Amino acid sequence: MEKVIPVHLPHQSYAVVIASGGLGQMGDYLQHQAHLKPGQKVLVVSNPLIFKHYGEKVLVSLQRAGFVTSTCLLPAGERYKTLKSVQQIYDCALEQRLERSSTILALGGGVIGDMAGFAAATWLRGINVVQVPTTLLAMVDAAIGGKTGVNHPQGKNLIGAFHQPRLVLIDPDTLKTLPGREFRAALAEVIKYGVIWDGNLFQKLEAAERLDQYRTLSPQLLADLLVHSCQAKVDVVTKDEKEAGLRAILNYGHTIGHGIESLTNYRKFNHGEAVGLGMVAVGQLAVDLGFWSQEECDRQFSLVQKAHLPIHIPADLDLNLLIDSLQTDKKVQAGQVRFIVPTAIGAVTITDQIPTPAIVHVLKQMQQE
Repeated sequence: MEKVIPVHLPHQSYAVVIASGGLGQMGDYLQHQAHLKPGQKVLVVSNPLIFKHYGEKVLVSLQRAGFVTSTCLLPAGERYKTLKSVQQIYDCALEQRLERSSTILALGGGVIGDMAGFAAATWLRGINVVQVPTTLLAMVDAAIGGKTGVNHPQGKNLIGAFHQPRLVLIDPDTLKTLPGREFRAALAEVIKYGVIWDGNLFQKLEAAERLDQYRTLSPQLLADLLVHSCQAKVDVVTKDEKEAGLRAILNYGHTIGHGIESLTNYRKFNHGEAVGLGMVAVGQLAVDLGFWSQEECDRQFSLVQKAHLPIHIPADLDLNLLIDSLQTDKKVQAGQVRFIVPTAIGAVTITDQIPTPAIVHVLKQMQQE
């Protein structure tokens, strides 16, 4: 399959290309799209495991197309998404004498994409970045939209910049080597798009017999998930590139999810699992506060369960600390935490009128059940 989704932005438009076998054609994609202007030097940023699977294929393709390549391998995992890791990319960029026309190519999941993108945004005040996501989570979320950054010890993604990629190349074949847990976690983001934007996608997920493993999805369903999710992200980003308003809806489930991630030191839950927990919490909050029906909430909960995602918060998690952590979220305005709250399948609203006792009540239920 090959599907091209254009991303039209005022200062830089690009394409999201979904192509089976695309990694082996990486050089051609860069070379034959004149608007990319990728320069001659390409620094491939990846982690050792992903590079072992796909690095040679990408390098050979780039070299065959005449690019001068180099690599920078960083440890895998959210806890390495730090300025220290970005410093390693800077060191490689300096060693390879990357110029303003050069390109950083991010080959990996969302952590690699975020760090490589941030390095590209800040090296020589901004050079090209090409996103080549190899995880479902990165394909449907992190690689699209230009958000880059790293974590601060006190909060997730507090350090960053908007820096749009020149190209996003998604090769679904890389999902064959994705661990089952990572695949399931990414489905939280796919479900999110169904809740906030695309009721048709939500229904496709409901109709699926199973969602918990890559091999149980038909090629058509996988294609639908990728195209619908990427299109939803593109639709929102093109309407609000810098998160002035609408784009905040992409953070559905993330406010509480980020708090759970950071308070468990990014070790107990991965990002998608934490977002799933956040969606469960906010879904029930929305019922309790009259935003949507219990039936719609139950439909969301059923999909989270179908994806075999966690539905319980650890009993030993200090809810007071979790509530406090919400204040460090990027979406806080004038001291008020803004929540993305569903009003129907396919529609949400943004509100800062969520009473803390209501949040605590829902979180306690998720601990006790």
